[in-house]
Amino acid sequence: MLITVVGAGVAGLTTALALQERGHRVQVVAEHTGDGTTSAVAGAVWYPFRADPPELVTGWAMRTKEWLTQLAADTPAAGVDILTVREATATAEVPWWASCTPDLQRVTLPGGTGAWQFEAPRVQPGIHLEWLASQLAWPIERRRVVSLDAEPGDMVVNCTGLGARNLTGDRELQALWGQTVLVAPGEAALDAVAIDERDAERMFYSIPRRGSVVLGGCAVATEDDHSLAPVEALSADILRRASERNRTHGPVLAVRCGLRPYRTTVRLEREGRIIHNYGHGGSGFTLARGCAEQVAAMAES
Repeated sequence: MLITVVGAGVAGLTTALALQERGHRVQVVAEHTGDGTTSAVAGAVWYPFRADPPELVTGWAMRTKEWLTQLAADTPAAGVDILTVREATATAEVPWWASCTPDLQRVTLPGGTGAWQFEAPRVQPGIHLEWLASQLAWPIERRRVVSLDAEPGDMVVNCTGLGARNLTGDRELQALWGQTVLVAPGEAALDAVAIDERDAERMFYSIPRRGSVVLGGCAVATEDDHSLAPVEALSADILRRASERNRTHGPVLAVRCGLRPYRTTVRLEREGRIIHNYGHGGSGFTLARGCAEQVAAMAES
């Protein structure tokens, strides 16, 4: 079967790879690739964030975690490492995604704050996206898609993120603006992720990469055409939040912005020869493989 996958973010490339592994001929088509995608600026730690519905997300997330964990063990070139994640919480209420983390345990952080701790994959976006593309039999075709129906192939898979609004008219799709500050590690440990969403207006995370640390962040509902120019005051506030938490780091390397494609429910469904796979919110890297395998099953049903 010849299948066209539209979109070259983590959802599109992971879906293309899963389809190819099932023996299909797959062509990825995208206007933007690599650093030009929203996936490239993601924190990219396995952590279910702003994705619904929970009863489906947990299954996709668990499968993705298994796949990424195997890549971390077998394929260093894929850009995946296993880190300790600590999420500060105001209460001891068990997270809705706890079934995906059998090693979840309650710990106390310095200063007396309670937190949930578990091990999870962290993906280095630039390395991982390049690795995914390198696994495909055919190079990505760079062009803008204006009609899913007009795309060639026996099946067409729509992994266009926010672009799905123009292609499908989906009014449930919502842009969530995010901004991160990439810093040199300094004295910061590179084996642990810190997450604190107790104050939704001033959420904070510190995600180590190979040789740098991503500090964030925010998730602000906005228009699809919101400027991606960094807001200096927000960068200063993110760095201030890091300082308040005694996160010692080196100089600022870059400031990146992106628009997460959030939907009240992830859209993973088939319409004739078109399969939609978008609306993953802040969980693109957390759900990619699980959703990709469901797309492959739909294509063969």
